[in-house]
Amino acid sequence: MSGIYIPYSVHSGDFNMEYDEELLNTAIEKALHEPILRFYGWSPACVSLGRNQSDEHINKSFCRYHKIDIVKRLTGGRALLHDNELTYSFVCPADFLKHGESVINSYKEISGAIALGLRKAGIQAEFPQNKKASTNFEYCMSLSTGADLSYNGRKIVGSAQFRKQGYILQHGSLMFDYDSEFIKNIFGENPQEDKITTINQISSLKLDELCSFLKAGFEEYFCIEFKPYGISKAFEKS
Repeated sequence: MSGIYIPYSVHSGDFNMEYDEELLNTAIEKALHEPILRFYGWSPACVSLGRNQSDEHINKSFCRYHKIDIVKRLTGGRALLHDNELTYSFVCPADFLKHGESVINSYKEISGAIALGLRKAGIQAEFPQNKKASTNFEYCMSLSTGADLSYNGRKIVGSAQFRKQGYILQHGSLMFDYDSEFIKNIFGENPQEDKITTINQISSLKLDELCSFLKAGFEEYFCIEFKPYGISKAFEKS
């Protein structure tokens, strides 16, 4: 079986969120059974808010001064600053997955493909055992549950999911680094450094190498071959 692979490219926050939604809608309209895997980055830096999250806690004047965009995600969850990171999105029909009927189990199933890719890169990511959700943070990476991938007990991947008409969109971030002062100024809280880790803290991996390992992880995990597919000209608005 083959899937659609959209290689890494960098776009604005508005473009990235609109394009992920367009991928989901296109999959639904065409009744696609093959999954879609996309990697991307952000320019300028951007704060994304969860679907039902208010922007009241965001320092909007600081964001304007530093030319940081603010967008809404289709998916839920807490706010996140997208800057020095790799973002993935994965679209598939729920019945493509073994546990597609369950939000938590499908979330972990897709994250399992990421964990396999990270292991191929020498990073032993895993689901923490018996971890209770910590929910008193507005910043996404400080929020952790037993379904989030961790490295040595620290969250390494932050993901969120949305469902529509029997299809799933899951996307998430793997940070290479972060600016704790920026996060403090934007969200009014310090990042929980004892709960978060980054690629640069544990590896010398380059972005293109991480993309290759993650793609291989998805292919092996789902027994599928992803074929490259370029960004449609219809969406080249960034």
